[in-house]
Amino acid sequence: MKLFYENDADFADLEGMTIAVIGYGSQGKAQAQCMKDSGLNVIVGLRKGSTSWKEAEEYGFEVLETAAAAKKADIIHVLIPDELQAQVYEKDILPNLTKGKTLSFSHGFNICYKFITPPKNVDVTMVAPKSPGTEERKQYLAGFGVPGLIAIKQNASGKARERALAMAKGIGLTRAGVLECTFEQETYEDLFGEQAVLCGGLSELITTGFEVLVERGYPPEMAYFECLHEMKLIVDLVYEGGMPHMWNVVSNTAEYGGRTRGSAIIGPDVKKRMHALLDDVESGKFANEWINEHRSGSVNFKKLRQEQDNHQIEKTGKEIRALFQKK
Repeated sequence: MKLFYENDADFADLEGMTIAVIGYGSQGKAQAQCMKDSGLNVIVGLRKGSTSWKEAEEYGFEVLETAAAAKKADIIHVLIPDELQAQVYEKDILPNLTKGKTLSFSHGFNICYKFITPPKNVDVTMVAPKSPGTEERKQYLAGFGVPGLIAIKQNASGKARERALAMAKGIGLTRAGVLECTFEQETYEDLFGEQAVLCGGLSELITTGFEVLVERGYPPEMAYFECLHEMKLIVDLVYEGGMPHMWNVVSNTAEYGGRTRGSAIIGPDVKKRMHALLDDVESGKFANEWINEHRSGSVNFKKLRQEQDNHQIEKTGKEIRALFQKK
């Protein structure tokens, strides 16, 4: 896959255009601020009464209600939660999505699963930082950036790719490198990674390891350090130089034990279940389950959150972190 860098993107492709960032959460705030600081014409669209309204104004943004922002903008960049996008799109964005405009996202969820079906006479693009908003903003201010993706679903104007790359440049992504993919590739890969490895798999691995040590009589404080606290240290090593760097830094005992015992935990049976999980993502089974959960009041979702908050590892963690706070 080709990587796009600074010289591959040109702010001239956005000359005279207004970008409305819809939402001012972690990604909305970071992307809006980076694009504004890069000299792009950015406004912010929020629901009436939003707690972020004043904060966005204090940074110097013109803030409008979502429908008014969509009407004023040439590019409507939707950065509200996935489960809210279809409703806001139908009510506030679609009536103002006139010919020649661009509908832009940072995740392909609603386009990929057809919860949103834009008219054919607009561009549909994605500009997606591969980072949480906080890290994205931090790297931008440091003079660098995080990697990102762009995708083009509809190119009615003939300039969709150029405009997406210019937005990516405004966010700082071309400083690190931008890959072009499809909406489907980004969506399926992102959901799979979150569920199987980054969020779901990791949290269950940490929690289960903690439970095993506590059930065998080890102090929960020690179990917390071993299975959760030190996880960051290991992940940092992998991030810095890949698996070889991590193996090179840990002890020979840790390396031998990890290399010979790790596959007993993450073996062929886990890989088989990962394939099944990816099937659910690609088929839309997970997406429809999640949207139905949201529409029915998120009862199970709230229960899962409460169970995690009440787990012994969280109570132990709060006590330990309090001990290490700077006085």
